Order: sequence, then C-alpha cells, then structure tokens
Amino acid sequence: MAIFPFVSVAEVIDRGAGGSGGADVALAESRTEAGPRKLSRETRRGQLIEATIETLAQRGFARTTLSEVARTAGLSHGLVNFHFETKEKLLAETLQFLAEEYRANWTAALAGAADHPAAQLDAMLRADFNPAICTPARLAAWCAFWGEAQSRPLYQESYGAKDEEYIRVLEGVCAALMRVDGREGSPERVARVLRVTVEGVWLDLMSMRNPYSRDEALATVHTCAQAFFPRHFGPAGLLAARV
Repeated sequence: MAIFPFVSVAEVIDRGAGGSGGADVALAESRTEAGPRKLSRETRRGQLIEATIETLAQRGFARTTLSEVARTAGLSHGLVNFHFETKEKLLAETLQFLAEEYRANWTAALAGAADHPAAQLDAMLRADFNPAICTPARLAAWCAFWGEAQSRPLYQESYGAKDEEYIRVLEGVCAALMRVDGREGSPERVARVLRVTVEGVWLDLMSMRNPYSRDEALATVHTCAQAFFPRHFGPAGLLAARV
C-alpha cells in the first residue's frame, strides 16, 4: 500500500501548490476533519477571529478584508480563505464569537453572585467591565458591528436573541430589587437606563482621546445604579451591609 505524506489542505493553499498531489490533496481533505487535526483547525479559526477583531479596531468595517486579516494574523491570504471563504462569513462568525463570549461572561458572573437581587445586579454591571471583554479592540469591533446591524439582518440574527435574553434577565433583576425596596415604577425603564449607560461608557472608552480608567467607568455605572437603588449602591459599588 502506498504511503502518502500528510499534507493539510491549508498547507497546500499556503504554498500555492497545485502540482501532482491530487491524491495527496484528497487524502488531506479527508483528514482535516479527523480527531487529531480538529483542535488545530479550531485553534487556527480562533486565531483568525482574534485577528479580525484587531483589524476591525484598526481599520474599520469597510476596510477589513481577508488580506488585512491575514496580515494581522501573520498568515497567508489563502489560509484565511480556506477557513472562511468570504469576508461576510468571517465577519458573521466573528460577531457570533463576540456574542457568545459576552453571554458566557455575564451568565458566569450572575451564577457566581449571592442570592440577592442587589448582588446579582452588581455582578451584571461589573461583568461588562471584565478586562477579558472590555478591551479597546473588542469595544471597537462591537461598535463596527452596531453600525452595520440595521442594514444587515444576518448580524441582527446573530446576536439579537442573546441581547434579548440579557435584557430580560436585567429587567427581572431590577424588578426583584424594586420589590425588595417596596417601590413602584417600571423595571423595564430602569434596566434600559442602566443598559444604555453601560453602552455610553463603552463608547467613551473607545472614542475619547484620553479615556478614563476602567475603574472610573464602573464607578460611573454604579452611580447610575445608586440613583435608582440608593439603599444598595454607591459609586464604589454594592453596599455590602445592605445585602
């Protein structure tokens, strides 16, 4: 039986090889999905998605191309094309990644909070300034996608459901805390003000020439929470004695 050297499709594309390797390429294609190669393939895709986030931050949506992403990643254009085929597919998967990362971040924070709505609200607010997701590149990438969402239904589909879930949970936490305080009003409106305050602070961090610190950003959001729930919040965050 002939022994074919292992050559991945990505490597063939990287070298620009056509050559006589028809059988080699066929064998490589069959092996790219095999177990030992799967992790490597997923890792490479993750690397390209991170490079896309950086490229969006540096060049904006319109000037983000497969070639620019390849340059940022230090990889060949052919390899990017092999994994994602088109700019639209790459951007759609990048948005999906960001949406899933964001959801995983706030749900983990909420799961780790004490069983009191004030602690849960504090956890959700702090999650938005987790250094893992609150980076200049990620904020700029989110802003780029927000700017395109109205004209691209695919993007709305990608993160719309997750965004709606976040809003429902935030409204529920606000409603529970209002019941604890025995106060009337619209938890939907309170949640909306808190949410747009977070988004406004994100825009500040991304767009200001000399942005304030992440701690100051969080203090700004906590000050907003204090306006609605003064028994539970101050600029420094949760008033632990009240929980």
